[in-house]
Amino acid sequence: MLSLIWKMCGIKKRQQDVVRFLEANRIEFEEVDITMSEEQRQWMYKNIPRDRLPSQGNPLPPQIFSDDQYCGDYDGFFESKESNTVFSFLGLKPSMASKKSEP
Repeated sequence: MLSLIWKMCGIKKRQQDVVRFLEANRIEFEEVDITMSEEQRQWMYKNIPRDRLPSQGNPLPPQIFSDDQYCGDYDGFFESKESNTVFSFLGLKPSMASKKSEP
């Protein structure tokens, strides 16, 4: 039971990391909670390319999509953040992030 709780905390931390980045860069997004919808969970599983599925078990959140296009999982997101290519990872141009309007 403890390992399950630990795993869930890790998932939540990763989700928060993605959300914080998107918010900080003013990138519009929709957060989908697959724990509350079997239909959403099945959509996610179906839309992850076969060659990107884990060798065992189901893919864990966060899985990142741009509209219906699969971008990758958290590890891919993290690597793209580290290499400063996250906008490319998301299928965006850096200028697509909204800018605060100046007074």
